[in-house]
Amino acid sequence: MAQPSQTTDGLESVPALLQRNATRFGDKPAYREKEYGIWQCWTWAETEKEIEALALGLINLGVNEGDFIAIIGRNRPYFYWSMVAAQSVGAVPVPLYQDSAADEMAYVMDHCGARFAIVEDQEQVDKLIEVQEDLHQLEHIIYIDPRGLRKYDHRKLHRFIDINEQGRAAYYELIADLKARREKLTYDSICVMLYTSGTTGKPKGVVLSNRNIIESSKSSSAFDHLTREEEVLAYLPMAWVGDFIFSIGQAYWCGFCVNCPESPETMQTDLREIGPTYYFAPPRVFETQLTNVMIRMEDASRFKKWLFDTFMAHARKVGPALLDGKPVGALDRLKYALGNIFIYGPLKDTLGLGRVRVGYTAGEAIGPEIFEFYRSLGINLKQLYGQTEASVFITLQPDGEVRSDTVGVPAPGVEIRISDTGEVFYRSAGTFECYYKNPKSTADTKDAEGWVATGDAGFFDKDNGHLRIIDRAKDVGKMADGRLFAPKYVENKLKFYPNILEAVVFGNGRDACTAFINIDLAAVGNWAERNNIGYASYQELAGHPRVLDTIQAHVEEVNRSLAFDPMLSHCQVHRFLVLHKELDADDGEMTRTRKVRRRIVEGKYEDLLTALYDGSKEIFTRTEVTYEDGRKGHISATLQIRDATVVPIERARVAAE
Repeated sequence: MAQPSQTTDGLESVPALLQRNATRFGDKPAYREKEYGIWQCWTWAETEKEIEALALGLINLGVNEGDFIAIIGRNRPYFYWSMVAAQSVGAVPVPLYQDSAADEMAYVMDHCGARFAIVEDQEQVDKLIEVQEDLHQLEHIIYIDPRGLRKYDHRKLHRFIDINEQGRAAYYELIADLKARREKLTYDSICVMLYTSGTTGKPKGVVLSNRNIIESSKSSSAFDHLTREEEVLAYLPMAWVGDFIFSIGQAYWCGFCVNCPESPETMQTDLREIGPTYYFAPPRVFETQLTNVMIRMEDASRFKKWLFDTFMAHARKVGPALLDGKPVGALDRLKYALGNIFIYGPLKDTLGLGRVRVGYTAGEAIGPEIFEFYRSLGINLKQLYGQTEASVFITLQPDGEVRSDTVGVPAPGVEIRISDTGEVFYRSAGTFECYYKNPKSTADTKDAEGWVATGDAGFFDKDNGHLRIIDRAKDVGKMADGRLFAPKYVENKLKFYPNILEAVVFGNGRDACTAFINIDLAAVGNWAERNNIGYASYQELAGHPRVLDTIQAHVEEVNRSLAFDPMLSHCQVHRFLVLHKELDADDGEMTRTRKVRRRIVEGKYEDLLTALYDGSKEIFTRTEVTYEDGRKGHISATLQIRDATVVPIERARVAAE
């Protein structure tokens, strides 16, 4: 495949973009961080100086070109600076998930051979010390927050601020070396290495070049008309490719400001204060926000609830049409305008989405009802389809062509084809270079012509040319009678209900579909308090008869909806149980990006799955769990298994006619 023309005016690396931004609009905000309740701000000129000092400090510490530097912590300007400083000296930044267990970090750092790590605080230092015997190549750890670390052995430990100061002190001695390293950087130089979430095995190191990141950022920014006036909130894991593209790739290409919240706990407050114009969140964030809205409305007065329900019903009717510029009657427009004054506007401001011009969701499919809820408020929420291996973008939804059941058209510069088996393949300038130290997986995923196998099954809609993703190719199967089985579609319908946090549907090779369900502790706990129902734990609440009745009602409502779907009407859930614990990444049941490891769940709870299909009404189970401090333990429970009413397909067809 021919490479795209390099019309970047010599801007062939992120450090080169930094130099341009510092020169052209040095007095414009580049980063903000809320600390002790006050927003701190750094301009592009100040950012360039901070990154330069850190880069000089890294050279002074002994960082060589080609070294790997692990970055571990929450979203803070210091870590974004660290990644660009690493690039500036010819090293490769490797961001890790901050909530990873010590052994997970050890695997990644050993695999890439990281000699240096820049971490946030004592917690991350302790994790690395715990596994240091397995990390013989790790030479130095740089930490930002010094609390609790004063009495540690500092022969290999260094304060971030000290490395910066040493860099400034060595400016005249090392600046020539730094400039020489920066000038060596080309489109083919490695920009970052990001590890996959590891849904099917050990994480793989995805090598992304400057070409991958800059071309993807350039084309996607043009697609949505992004400018340097945008405001984004950086709160998603830095180890995730989406955050890297939005907070570094597009931010440096466009020159807009990246805002970092004070903490995960204050994220919603900080979101409201910033009021981003460009916003991204995975479906789970939108689901959680909607759950909180519904909980608040349950506590509202009768009049307020009536007002909310009335105007939201109208918003669902005309809101998306207004957003897409389609014709809407004058009376409907007037009623929507009133709704905007009383309901939609205040609600958007409460959610922190009042200024959003472009919003995206991706990572997994979002429930159509959830998607339409936000668009009905007038929020320009769209879906994109992407992967780490694609530098995010495979498809995008153009304004005015947004649908809940598709993921849009090929992103600029992306080619897509569907194989005979229904698997989606793509190639583009954003296509990754390789999997680090894994030529076999690279060859299995990317062929000689640059086509990448996504592992997802999909097809193009004949009416509008948009791509529809059915499910992960490995998860799409067939029922015992040969009909299509696509669990994710059913799971997303179940998760629309605020009371349901997670669902795992089974049915491949079976006569009927069944499901494991996790309740949402916040939503169900709020309901329990309103109804004077006492409970001592998640397990106790999950097994309460009235909770099970509520979940059964949700399952049966989904079944009624599925009955009218000609493609998946046979995927109605016949039996279900509510799990006695939340699926957890620490227990290996989910990835760090909150994707269910379906095969692991199926194997771990084999006894429960068997009970769903053998007609049992209840089952006793004992499950190993991991506590926050890393200790292992067990919890036991007797779970009730419920039968859900299934709508006969013939009756649904007659009703539809």
